[in-house]
Amino acid sequence: MSKLRGESQDWEAYNEEGGGEGEGKGNSPEWDLWEEWMGWEGGGIPSSTVAPPGPQALSRRKPTPPSSPGFRLFFFLTIGFNQGSPSSAASSSSASTAASSQNVEITYGTVLKLMHEKTKIRLHSHEVPYGSGSGQQSVTGFPNVDDSNSYWIVRPEPETSAKQGDSIPDGAIIRLQHMRTRKWLHSHLFQSPISGNLEVSCFGGESESDTGDYWRLIIEGDGKTWKQDQRIRLQHIDTSGYLHSHDKKYSRIAGGQQEVCGVREKRAGSVWLAAEGVYLPITESKLSAYL
Repeated sequence: MSKLRGESQDWEAYNEEGGGEGEGKGNSPEWDLWEEWMGWEGGGIPSSTVAPPGPQALSRRKPTPPSSPGFRLFFFLTIGFNQGSPSSAASSSSASTAASSQNVEITYGTVLKLMHEKTKIRLHSHEVPYGSGSGQQSVTGFPNVDDSNSYWIVRPEPETSAKQGDSIPDGAIIRLQHMRTRKWLHSHLFQSPISGNLEVSCFGGESESDTGDYWRLIIEGDGKTWKQDQRIRLQHIDTSGYLHSHDKKYSRIAGGQQEVCGVREKRAGSVWLAAEGVYLPITESKLSAYL
């Protein structure tokens, strides 16, 4: 099996430098990154929604920033979510929170985690290149929910009229920007390391993006715009491959993390759901169109 480039000490060093697979530490680099995003993506986003998936979702809450940066980061990323189990408060109002989750629109500018429906991992990336194929930044499925390297910003394709706060219709071409490294979810004809399917990587940057970063949103069912509770597929524009994962795992550097790849046909393993995140409210001009 082809392995991610480098040895285990490289992975450990990466973790020690603050780019590893954990978060929730006071005064951490992750908070600095989060605060930076909150500044240039709308001046604090006072109407943002923090919502985990499922019936325990606590939707449409307006966070009030506490005094401690570490606590504020923890609040944004984990409110109402306890390793997939609802808190006592969520349990007492599960019917209302489930109904709220069904109406949470995902708009351009939303920061979210994508959960693989079949295995429950989160779509993930990190500053570790593949040791085969393209050699670009690797993308994996991460088993824990509380990691900042699993956040992605939903962007439109360039040179369109879509803007932050717009709803995202079924069939739209979107891009996913990795929040920490600023690179784009990407695919091409290189083979994935474990299964030999289409490799999925992260590539480019703020001013560097091409059609290899374009994915078509396909909503399963009769939904017209992307909402949090909907099952979706992402089909790569250049290769026609569907974003996919399975239970095959890396054994060393990314030990316990699943391979993420592209497959040519629809499979059960190519369905995803929006999970934890900061959900921006739909813009007023778009909202009036639905009233």
